[in-house]
Parts: sequence; structure tokens; C-alpha cells
Amino acid sequence: MLFEPYNLAGIELKNRLIRSATYEKRADIDGFVTDALIEFYKDLAKGGIGLIITGNALVHTSGRSVPQMICIHNDHYIDKLKRLTDAVHRHDGKIVIQLVHGGRQCFPALLGGEKPIAPSEVYDPSTKITPREMTNEEIWETIEAFGDAARRAMYASFDGIQIHGAHGYLVSEFLSPHTNRRKDYWGGDAERRFHFLEETYKAIRKEVGDNYPVLIKMNGDDFVENGLNPEESVKIAKRLKELGIDAIEVSGGMYESGAKTAQLNILKTEQEAYFRNSSGLLKKETDIPVILVGGIRSKAIAEDILEKKDADLISISRPLIREPDLPNKFMAGKEKADCISCNGCMRFQKLDVVKCTQI
Repeated sequence: MLFEPYNLAGIELKNRLIRSATYEKRADIDGFVTDALIEFYKDLAKGGIGLIITGNALVHTSGRSVPQMICIHNDHYIDKLKRLTDAVHRHDGKIVIQLVHGGRQCFPALLGGEKPIAPSEVYDPSTKITPREMTNEEIWETIEAFGDAARRAMYASFDGIQIHGAHGYLVSEFLSPHTNRRKDYWGGDAERRFHFLEETYKAIRKEVGDNYPVLIKMNGDDFVENGLNPEESVKIAKRLKELGIDAIEVSGGMYESGAKTAQLNILKTEQEAYFRNSSGLLKKETDIPVILVGGIRSKAIAEDILEKKDADLISISRPLIREPDLPNKFMAGKEKADCISCNGCMRFQKLDVVKCTQI
């Protein structure tokens, strides 16, 4: 099944393998696409992946969480983003851009010294920062920024967009009872915590129409006390289905939950696919196309996930940093990725670009 074609909301994929959004640190200091970034994506397209999801692309300057990330918060970025999509398409690839606001997981050094903003002033022990609570006006401004970014993505010829609603970034923060402790339209119970994502989705659809693919990456579990759990995530997925979301990529964790999002030392097959229970539950309860990410290293595990209907598509990240041609290798008979899940590639502060540190 892994190498069967799949139609994802009108995007014709040549197989069911997806490159999960992965920060590259290859944009320039102002967030413009560079030749190095284009070459990086060309290698992925030539490597046989069914769909590329870009590294997180910034929708508003108040949400910058890492240096040299792709930016899409201004029309000036469209032309170079179009160069990127054209390069991928010339190599028979498909590409979706991930839209993000970093929320409380931003550092003042990247925000001109300002505090990061968030739904509520909840201290983050991982960053040792207490964010500033967003005003109603800032919330609506950010929602509009997501919509504007989606319009730019369509003009730049991306095949679709993905909302980053996972890993403790802003959308995830509004959904989580741990980080959203508001008592207004934007929080207080599960229905109100969903309003930010709902309004963001509507703003995006207003700009791109009903037929443009809109995906989301979201947590099945926050892995923190009083955080989002799998049962509530299923309820969110059902609400998204009613709105018209085209696919959900299931992940988990946030900065303060430690290495839950990208687990270390995945050396045995039983350690792989650590969000599989969440994706299986979501798949059982909804008929939305489900993408599973999280420690998948073996072709046999990927096939088993598809055959047992725990997901419709398989998403991988760190192995493609080491082997951008891994899909072609799988097709040629390779059984397991070379990635040892050391997370050296994630220590981006010490690296000039995000790369495998083992080769």
C-alpha cells in the first residue's frame, strides 16, 4: 500500500509517504527563500517522496520562534516562494506550506526584546518565560494574518497549506486547557478553546476558497498535566470535519513535555510510531484522511499502519534529513532508515543549517 497513488483533497500523490514539516534553517536572515533551500527541496522531490510539507513558515512577526525560518507574512515573499514551488514541481513533486505562529514558544531575542504572546500568561519551564496574554485585537490580527498567508501560498503555487496546530505553538496553545485559561470567547471550555482555530480556518477559506487543500497538524496528546488528551483531540477532529478540513496529521507534545515530540534512540520496531494509538483512535472515530508522524523508521511498520487502518498516509521527518532519497531506497528494497534518532539535527543553535550530525 505504501507505494500506491493517493488523492489527497485533489493533490495526486504518487505514494503515501509524506515529508513532515521540518525546520531547515536555510532561509536568509529576513526569511526569504535561498538557493540552498531550493536545492534542499529539489533533493527531496527527486528522492521520491509523495508530498513535501515545508518547514514552519511565519505568518506574523510576533510569532518568530527560530532564526532563518521561511517567512510568508508579507507579499514581498511571494516571488521567491514561487521559485521554490516551481523547482519542486519541475521534479514531479508536490509541496504544501506549513503556516505557524510560535506563540509562547518564542524567545524575546527573536522578537526585538518583546515578550512572546499567548492565550494566557502561563509560565513555560522549558524556556523559563512567562508570555503576555493576547488582547482581543491581537487575536483577530493574528487570525487575519493566517488568512493573508494562505492567499500568498496560493499565489506562490503551493499545492495546499497546513495549519500548524501542534507542538505547543499558538494554535495548539488555544486548544490546550493547560495553556489557554481565558474566560472569554477564546477560552473557558472546550468549545471556546476551539474558537481560535475555527476563526483561523474560516479566514483561510475566505482567501483560498473551498477547493484549495487545507490540512492541519495537531496533537493527539500534549503529554503535560491538564493538557489536551486523545479523547478531546477526537472531538476537535470532528469539529474540523464539519468545517471541511482536508486531512489531519497526528503528532504530540510541546516544549515543556520534553522529548515526546521527537523521541530519542528509536532502535527497535516496537519503539516506532509512538503516536499510533492517537491516530488509530482518530481514524476509528472520523473519516478524515489521517497522516501519522512520529518515529516511523521501517518500511514494514509503515505498511502495517496502513493495512490496519491506523492512518491513511505515513509522515517522516528526521530520517529524510539524513537520507532525502529514502522513499526511492524503500521502493528499491531497503527495509529501514539509517537515522538513529540521536536528535543531533535538532540542536539548531549550534548548526549552520539543520543537518544530520552523524555523517
